[in-house]
Amino acid sequence: MAFLKDFSASAAIAGFVTVLVGFTSSAVIVFQAAQALGASPAEIGSWMFALGLGMGLTCIVLSLRYRIPVVTAWSTPGAAMLITAAAGIPLTEAIGAFLICGLLITISGFTGWFERAIDRIPISIASGMLAGVLLRFGLDVFTAMKTQFVMVFAMFCVYLVMRRRLPRYAVVSALALGIAIAALQGLLHLENIRLQFAQPILTLPQFSFQGLIGIALPLFVVTMASQNVPGVAVIRASGYSVPISPLIGWTGAATIALAPFGAFALNLAAITAAICLSREAHEDPNKRYVAAIFAGLFYLLVGLFGATVTEVFAAFPKELVLAIAGLALLGTIGNGLATALTHEKEREPALITFLVTASGVTLFGIGSAFWGLVAGGLAIAILQVKRSGKAP
Repeated sequence: MAFLKDFSASAAIAGFVTVLVGFTSSAVIVFQAAQALGASPAEIGSWMFALGLGMGLTCIVLSLRYRIPVVTAWSTPGAAMLITAAAGIPLTEAIGAFLICGLLITISGFTGWFERAIDRIPISIASGMLAGVLLRFGLDVFTAMKTQFVMVFAMFCVYLVMRRRLPRYAVVSALALGIAIAALQGLLHLENIRLQFAQPILTLPQFSFQGLIGIALPLFVVTMASQNVPGVAVIRASGYSVPISPLIGWTGAATIALAPFGAFALNLAAITAAICLSREAHEDPNKRYVAAIFAGLFYLLVGLFGATVTEVFAAFPKELVLAIAGLALLGTIGNGLATALTHEKEREPALITFLVTASGVTLFGIGSAFWGLVAGGLAIAILQVKRSGKAP
């Protein structure tokens, strides 16, 4: 079997780091979104089950199908939007809105509408956006040294040494050392971990105009603009060529299938996908898909042991998570900047894209990745427009 032949420890660790970063950075937002809709603790567990199952299956199946790292995620900006926009809407109507959102994602994917739109984005602009999205993770490595200098600095040094000696195991070594130091310093809190299975709870949907306008349409727009656009950019900026339409379509289909259990919106990952797409996952780009498959397996565990996994990830000190995420993404940030600034004619628009994206600006509930693309496109349109007449 090709998967077993292509297996590597670095890919497995990259898959784990992908889930660690994705879960610890945004799970609390999903919990708050579910609570805003009046979900009970058991129903919140069902949300985690459905999301973990959806992300796990799509990561595994799509990565095996196309032999590239395809990492999916829940819509973090979508969850944040639900916290404020879903006030007063019953959970049953919210589930109906999730189904409509999933249907819209499926249609935009399988019809090719989304891919035709994304094909118009120059690679320099996409790479500038990618570097801007990931910049804060690189900075977090050094920010984390303010509070846990010994642990993070040691991880940083080991990463540099291993990048020279055994590049494939640089992130693995840094993570192992970080866990060991955290344990010695008493920063690992494993005492409260209990083994608990998540139970899926079916909520029959109801459809309403309020749910359509207040949840379904905003959730669809935010997910496509803030998640799927940068998700595609990450894949292409990493040098992979894959038909985008079926990837988007199948995340929508998975959302439809699992929405009655709490899967509000599934999409292509961007930040976490970059970990599996980087050279730290494997030096051979053709074998990095293994990292995404392991991410899928870990996501399945998240779904199966929702409450337990939450406690396990919470046991890691925050600084360790920030450091390992930043170290795993250093190469990707560098590659993104290099690609963005290669062509002189597109250098300034790419730089504008990078700066707007890195600023974190949010307008109309849509994140900075989308507005970075808009700013970069506007810069190209103005700076490279052909003059119809001669200058006086």
